Order: sequence, then C-alpha cells, then structure tokens
Amino acid sequence: MTMRRARPGAAACGTAAERRAGGMHRLLAGLWVALGPLLWGCGLALQGGMLYPRESPSRERKELDGLWSFRADFSDNRRQGFEQQWYRAPLREWVNGVHVAEHEGGHLPFEADISKMVQTGPLSSCRITIAINNTLTPHTLPPGTILYKTDTSKYPKGYFVQSTNFDFFNYAGLHRSVLLYTTPTTYIDDITVTPGVDQDTGLVNYQIFIQGSKHFQLEVRLLDEEGKVVAQGTGGRGQLQVPSAHLWWPYLMHEHPAYLYSLEVRLTAQTAAGPVSDFYTLPVGIRTVAVTESQFLINGKPFYFHGVNKHEDADIRGKGFDWPLLVKDFNLLLWLGANALRTSHYPYAEEVMQLCDHSGIVVIDESPGVGIVLTQSYSNVSLQHHLEVMEELVRRDKNHPAVVMWSVANEPTSFLKPAGYYFKTLIAHTKALDPSRPVTFVTNSNFEADLGAPYVDVICVNSYYSWYHDYGHMEVIQLQLVTQFENWYRTYQKPIIQSEYGAETIAGFHQDPPLMFSEEYQKGLLEQYHVVLDQKRKEYVVGELIWNFADFMTDQSPQRAIGNKKGIFTRQRQPKGAAFLLRERYWKLANETSDHWSARKAQCLGNSLLT
Repeated sequence: MTMRRARPGAAACGTAAERRAGGMHRLLAGLWVALGPLLWGCGLALQGGMLYPRESPSRERKELDGLWSFRADFSDNRRQGFEQQWYRAPLREWVNGVHVAEHEGGHLPFEADISKMVQTGPLSSCRITIAINNTLTPHTLPPGTILYKTDTSKYPKGYFVQSTNFDFFNYAGLHRSVLLYTTPTTYIDDITVTPGVDQDTGLVNYQIFIQGSKHFQLEVRLLDEEGKVVAQGTGGRGQLQVPSAHLWWPYLMHEHPAYLYSLEVRLTAQTAAGPVSDFYTLPVGIRTVAVTESQFLINGKPFYFHGVNKHEDADIRGKGFDWPLLVKDFNLLLWLGANALRTSHYPYAEEVMQLCDHSGIVVIDESPGVGIVLTQSYSNVSLQHHLEVMEELVRRDKNHPAVVMWSVANEPTSFLKPAGYYFKTLIAHTKALDPSRPVTFVTNSNFEADLGAPYVDVICVNSYYSWYHDYGHMEVIQLQLVTQFENWYRTYQKPIIQSEYGAETIAGFHQDPPLMFSEEYQKGLLEQYHVVLDQKRKEYVVGELIWNFADFMTDQSPQRAIGNKKGIFTRQRQPKGAAFLLRERYWKLANETSDHWSARKAQCLGNSLLT
C-alpha cells in the first residue's frame, strides 16, 4: 500500500494555478512546510522530515512540469478567488476540491499527504490547484509594505503599489517543480547525518526517523563511489566508521574534491496489511568545519572563500528553475576558479545545493531575511516567523556537505535597538538547530553601532567604496577598506569575509580614463579592493565574494538601467572584462592555498563542461 504526497516548488503571486495529473496520484511541490521531530546529536528537536524526493524500489516520483493554467486575481483585496471559490470548479480546486495545506513564505518546500483525496483506477485523474501570493508585509520574509495612493486626481480608486527594501525583482508564480511522490505506509521520514574525522578515520553519525509504525528494523550501509560497502550498521541511531576515508574537499583545495559516499537505508516493518519495505539513498560527504579567531577551517585546513554572490534570475525564464541555465552557471563557476557561493538573498533550489555537493562549491546558505529595515520587522511576530524559516532551511539543507555556514539575514538595520535581542535569539536558535556549523548575517552597518555582530561566528561585511559614495574616486578605496577591516577585527576578533563588493558596468562601455559604468571602472575598482584583500588575507580576512555573478532584474527606477548591472557576466551569461580579471586572481589564489598539489594542473578542469 502506498501513501501519496504532494510537494510544490517555490511560488508567489495572487494567482490560482491548476494542473491535472493522471495515472499516478502523488503530489509534491517546491514550497515547504515544517512537520515532525528531528534530533540532531545535541541539536534542537524539530518536527518532521523533508527528504528530497527520490526514486527507489519503494518510491515513485512524478514531476508536474509543463504548462499550468493560471488565473490572476486583480480584485482590490486579492480575495476574489477565495470568495468565489475558484477551486471548486475547473481551475478552482485544491486537490479534487479539498484544501490540503497552507504555507507562509517562498523558497522552501512544503508537502501534504493526499492519499485520501485521490481517486484510483487507470482512467482516473487528479486536479491540483495552488493559490499563491507574492504580497510582502512588514512581517513576511523578505518584508515589504503596501503603499496606497489616495490622490484620486493622480491614481484610480484603491490604487496601491508594493514597496520593498531590497534590490532584486519580486517575481511571482511557481518557480520550481511541483512533484507527486509515493511512500509505503510505514516509511523513512527523515535522516540526519553529522560527519566527523578522527585522525584518518571518517565518522558518519546518523539518526533516522520512521513514520507509520513503531515496529521496524533498519539496515544502514555506506558505499564509496565505486559501489563498495565501506561501513554498515543497524538501528535508528549510530556511528559508521570509515578507515582511510576520502574526505569531502572544496573545489581546487584537493586533487580529488567533492568526494561523496552513498548512505543506503533499508526499512522493513510488519503491518496489519503484511510486510512493508522502504529504501532511501542519501549522498554523504565526510568533512569538518571550524572557526578560530582568524581562520575558517575545512578538514582542519585554512580555507579562503574566493567566489560569488548570485541570484536565481535570467532573461525569458525570470526566476523559474532551468537545468541548462544551471549547468551553464556551474561551468562558468569552474572556469572562473570560484570555490564558493552565497545564496543571496534566499534559499536556492535543492538542485543547486546538489550540484554544489558534486562540484565542491562551498555554500553560505542564506535565509530570505533581506530588507529587514523597519522597526515593525523586529516585532515578536516577525521573529517567530524568522525562527520558523530557519528551522525549515536547516531541515532541508542540513545534510549537504557543501553548506558550511548559515546566514540568517542580509543588510538589516542591525543598529536599531530591537535588533540586538532579535539577532541574539535568531542566531542562538540556529546554533541549537545545528551545532556543527557556524552562523552569520551579512552587515553593512557601522562596526560600533551593529547590535547583532557580537553573536555571529564570522563577520561578513558588504561595502561599495567609490560606488555609492566618493563617486569616481578610486584612489580612496584602499584607505577606506583597510580602515573597515581593522575596525571590525579590533572590535570583535573574529575572521572577516568581504561578502559583497563591486561596481555597475554596462557591457561594451569603454572609457579611458575609467568612468563609472564602463568596463574599465569595474576592473579598476576590483583591483583596488584586491590590493587590500591580499594584505589582510594573511591576517584575518578569510574570503571575498564578488557582487555579482551576473546582471539581474530589479524594480524599475532611475538608478537601474533594466536591472542591476554589477555582474561580471551579463544576464545572458556573456563575460565582461572583469570576469577575466577575476579568473586570473581566483586561479592564482587556488595555487597559493591548495595543499601539496598544483591547482594549475586542474585548470584544464575549469575549461571543461559538467556532464
């Protein structure tokens, strides 16, 4: 007997979306809801698992990709679809007209068991309707406000606009796949893996949660990349020991980076209907992460982040997930010699995290906590929602070896009085959820005024010297950047990452001497930053992330010429001059920091394609 589950992809916008699924009756979507308990060593208990849906001998999966039928709700209160019950007729149903789930927030998945709502039989069909809304309030993540225009001489009656405090476009719609998948009635609900290393022995601490029965047996096997069993165990909790283990190393830090084992879990249970089996395979990387006063360590070795900030954005498809685009982006990351990315400013699709695991691209995993500017956004209502979002993020991404640090927010007004308690609570909660990873948020506040910085493990600072002020005066960058680093380190004695820096550049614009928006200005500005970064990385600076990997869409304004142009690649992924500058720097850094082998030998890999 099987149970059918629905899980939708990231979505937004006041819209009803409908799709019929025939034959197989499971639903899954890329929006996530938190359920059930999860124990993580000494970590805080959470509720419910969110394992990525995979095919196995006991599980089926169906993607509901393709064209959905959309109907936009343009009523003043955006409630017409509910008031007129669109879901009770074609294009107006939940799952065959039954409301099965709600979820607040995009970017993270939720799921619902729809076994009782579907009909069986070879000719039966199932209608799935999803109502989605991208309206932002002071208490959502990201936050926003609705501005009502009441001057009827200028605006129609009831006219309003969405206002935000972040610089990327607030796309609407379903951005990721909606999936249907099955599990047995007794099934593997969650797996938590915490890796470790004892000399040359790899440790895989695991905990497995089962739903549907208390009477079951579990067999656990760890296989290497050749399919050989290297460790095995039984029961819902234990430790697997792997002698002479292959560690998961970042790209360009080791001759054999991103080594992944496979954790195979087999469940057998006796039920009233007879014996039941379930199988799930989880990729596992064995590695450790630690932070000292001046270093970020992976597997006990100093790691220097040289990478990018990104956005889920491209022309034509907007924010919609696209495999060819993703492979193109990763090919460019490897070509660039980047070893890290930050998921600015929201959790990316699970497939992105999987490619990072397989490629050795280290991830700073960021929540949608961007644009936290207003005092109202520090309320208890906002804090409670932010805590729940971090639970969902940790639940989803806890087993990815590429994820080495959580970021709870980007550029909040952390100098406001309520910010101290807010970030103290939020960071402590995230550390309780996952004691194995450091936690940060990305700041652009003054070092003396920042009330959240005392609670982070790594200082992440955004600065745009000679761009948003001192326009055109690149000669002041080095002095200002040195002052920035020295002030932060003197105050907090923690490692520092330059988490954003860059300049807007329109591809093909050339000026000598360099002028703002020319390719020469972008390259010149980066070079000034690099002089100081090369000095301070010998002391306590542990990384640099360019803003941005590629141009991206924003709200319309006089300051934005069809989006943000700070990318080193265009929105169509064509390189600007700065891409070649950064590539030369990143490969040089890789050769300096690689351990007893030459990254130059691997540079040919940077020119090859992912397959």
